[in-house]
Amino acid sequence: MSILINTKEELENFILKNWDEVNNYIEAKKTDLPIPFYSSVDVRESKTKYAPVDHNMFPAGFNNLCSADFKEASKVAGETLKKLSPNAKMIGIFPESHTKNLMYLDHLATLGKIVEDAGYQVRLLSFDHTLFPEGADCLGLTSNSGAEVIICKALVKDGEVYRNADKMDMIICNNDQSNPWPIDWAEVKTVISPTPKIGWFRRQKNIHFGYYNKVANDFCAHFKINPDLIQAKFKAVEDVDFENKSGLEKLGTAVDELISELKPGSKVFVKASQGTYGMGISVVSSGEEIINMNRKTRNKMDVGKNSIKFTSLLVQEGVETIIKYDDMPAEITIYLIDGRSIGGFMRVNGEKDDLGNLNSRGMVFRKLCMGDVVNSAEDHTTKEAMYSVIARLATIASAYEIKEVL
Repeated sequence: MSILINTKEELENFILKNWDEVNNYIEAKKTDLPIPFYSSVDVRESKTKYAPVDHNMFPAGFNNLCSADFKEASKVAGETLKKLSPNAKMIGIFPESHTKNLMYLDHLATLGKIVEDAGYQVRLLSFDHTLFPEGADCLGLTSNSGAEVIICKALVKDGEVYRNADKMDMIICNNDQSNPWPIDWAEVKTVISPTPKIGWFRRQKNIHFGYYNKVANDFCAHFKINPDLIQAKFKAVEDVDFENKSGLEKLGTAVDELISELKPGSKVFVKASQGTYGMGISVVSSGEEIINMNRKTRNKMDVGKNSIKFTSLLVQEGVETIIKYDDMPAEITIYLIDGRSIGGFMRVNGEKDDLGNLNSRGMVFRKLCMGDVVNSAEDHTTKEAMYSVIARLATIASAYEIKEVL
């Protein structure tokens, strides 16, 4: 492949000057793919590259978006829901079960409002019947900001999903299924997006970044871009058991091999392939650190949310962030609906350095007002354009994951 764009500055200039062509390319690649209703992508920007470092198909945090972006989010949500279920009027949302998290309840209230403002009725419902008081069909909650949140039991009748007497025309799944519900989704006729079949009980970051590598390489080949400018190098390692130390030498070797491909002083992120909520992550500078992990760290790496045991690992290039907020390191999270950027926020952590895992103790969220990020290049900054492109390519990769399970 002949490469014409070799630096980050050249990439930024190219994206801005050729926005319509780039946008049309991405939209064409989405055709006939099962793009998830929504997603969020963590993007790191260093001095030399932009790279996605995580992708969530069941995102929380809509309450962290700029209020200025809600109108566009409702518009895109309405267009997407109409495409997925043309005659829908009643939209259900499957929430997570951690209902004591009041900020998560703010997220649910915000997501519900975005869908309501698109012209739909919204109901929250769950198949986790342990949520509800004995003899009760619904649970009334109050979010951190004082919003009323009511979740009711979900039922399946003749293949359709109901909440009490209300039949759901479509479901937005916001439960990551790391603890899968005992439902035979093949027998459910109600449209559900993203599909619960792609939950963390089976999803792997290794597979996602394998697909992203292909999507990014195709994009770069088409536009003659050096592919290292838009992705982090990685290696996948299987059959590791942190509890009994099985496979740690193999994992350490992968760490050393990847570090040897990076500039001196680099670090890598060792991530549980099924990890979520920032769990199962260590940042290391040598394979020896893996082999010599103490029991406390091994325990942290061994088991995640809902007791998922981590045996598949992603060894990922540590991308040093240059983004700062009040002189603290930050990274960008972009939110998408139908693979279209609708806003984002900054994850900030004053307890970490520029190469640290910011999705950990000490993190706070700060709003990133994106405005009309999906419009013409003149309407947004260079960085917003780049974050949008990276996040949209990552969402195309996630659609290939979904295609595997449908």
